[in-house]
Amino acid sequence: MKILKKSIFWLHLVLGVVGGIVIFIMCVTGAALSFEKDILANLEHSQRHVPEGESRLQPSVILAKVLEKKPAARPGTYTSQNDPTAAVNVGLGREGSVFVDPYTGKITGEGNKSARAFFGTMTDLHRWLMMSGDGRPVGKAITGACNLMFLGLAITGLYVWFPRKLTWQHLRPRIWFRSGVTGKPRDFNWHTTIGFWSSLVLVVLTITAAVISYQWAGNLIYTLTGDDVPKPNPTAPAPQTPPPPFVVPENIDYLWAKATSHTVAQGDIWKSISVRMPFTKEATFTIDEAKDWNIFGRATLTLDAASTEVVKWEPYADKIAASQVRSWMRFTHTGESFGLIGQFIGFVACIGGAVLVYSGFALAFRRLANFVRKRRTVRQQINAESTLQTLEV
Repeated sequence: MKILKKSIFWLHLVLGVVGGIVIFIMCVTGAALSFEKDILANLEHSQRHVPEGESRLQPSVILAKVLEKKPAARPGTYTSQNDPTAAVNVGLGREGSVFVDPYTGKITGEGNKSARAFFGTMTDLHRWLMMSGDGRPVGKAITGACNLMFLGLAITGLYVWFPRKLTWQHLRPRIWFRSGVTGKPRDFNWHTTIGFWSSLVLVVLTITAAVISYQWAGNLIYTLTGDDVPKPNPTAPAPQTPPPPFVVPENIDYLWAKATSHTVAQGDIWKSISVRMPFTKEATFTIDEAKDWNIFGRATLTLDAASTEVVKWEPYADKIAASQVRSWMRFTHTGESFGLIGQFIGFVACIGGAVLVYSGFALAFRRLANFVRKRRTVRQQINAESTLQTLEV
């Protein structure tokens, strides 16, 4: 058992030293992103809310109003909330998005640019280490590998954490903070205590991150639930020429009316409806089902773009188990599955993960310094003995 525990300890140490810096970056940026949506909603409250009017403009009119102000824009999404005081959001891809008064067509704002830039930087660091272009897959590979190392650290750390004797005297310094200690005892106390309280959350965060990062992990969900693994979508060739100017989709007003009426007819109280653009033969709508207990519940409605007939209606409850689990994992990774409490727990765990890296590096550095010091002492003793023997001769 001693050999096994020692081997696992050294595996734990090596994983921490190799992946520590990237893990620290992911923890800090993860903490910064924990309340992104809530912070933006508060900062952009005046842009996202408008006085209630008498009649709403059609989507085609609102899109035309956006193009008047931004002729070069290429709207990619159109989202409307089931709230008479909520502005319509028109997504413009990499250019961000705009909020539009649905009663007047006036653009109320383009979001808080400084806050969005900050969260964009945090996201780039968290996912790709700020790498772009051809370097982005490299950054994703590094963060993905370090995330798996983090999972290994959490699991091996739990094993190493167990004291030799399960007595209160041995457990207390491993599950609660000690006051009045500095140096190595303090770092050890921080490392074991924070590791104990955050390990389970960190295991959940790293597993859900792996499902998001790796196709094999995502496919494993389909295998475990007994569902067929979907075929990968063919990669579209990169356009050789600049795309043509955006044209407001024909029939979008009728399609939007059909999507709204169909959702209501199903007995669902929707929170928001969104459609992706451009579309040709079929228009796909995503409906937030507005169930507080199921924040990740999204229904999908596909309509024939020409006739507005329903091609496919798939509420969240009818989706295959693998899709439901993957959706749950997506929002569990951000903590949103459990509301503000879940986000706060994720935030604290990320801060704890950063402290674990710091204290782990401190302990490893002290171990290395102690090793070097002992080697130097032994070498000096050998040299002294050698000199003494020479003098005696």
